[in-house]
Amino acid sequence: MRTGGCLCGAVRYTVRGDPVDVRRCHCADCRKESGSAFTVYAHWPVDAFDLNGEISIYDGRGFCPRCGSRLLDTTGLDSGGTFIEIRIGSLDEAPSELKPETEIWVKRRESWIAPVDGAAQHDES
Repeated sequence: MRTGGCLCGAVRYTVRGDPVDVRRCHCADCRKESGSAFTVYAHWPVDAFDLNGEISIYDGRGFCPRCGSRLLDTTGLDSGGTFIEIRIGSLDEAPSELKPETEIWVKRRESWIAPVDGAAQHDES
């Protein structure tokens, strides 16, 4: 089991088991929402996820209304989907073993960022 949450602690979550996949995305939306050059996220089965606290949502993006920490994508929860997408930077323990298996929107990757060794590379989504 892994635990995670926002910067201020108002929102907490747990996920059980291993993620289905881990991805690094360089798209414009991920760059803007993170304030960084990319985001890294993982998909877990929805039934392996538990949330405590209230989140705010903008266009399917779940974040803490108090501190603004971006935590997850709510599409899987809202639509009765099978997977929840969690920003792995919101996990309590640094998930060094969760290496991205796929990179998307690599046509927008900064020239100073090296590709992830062994990860599938996709120009777009």
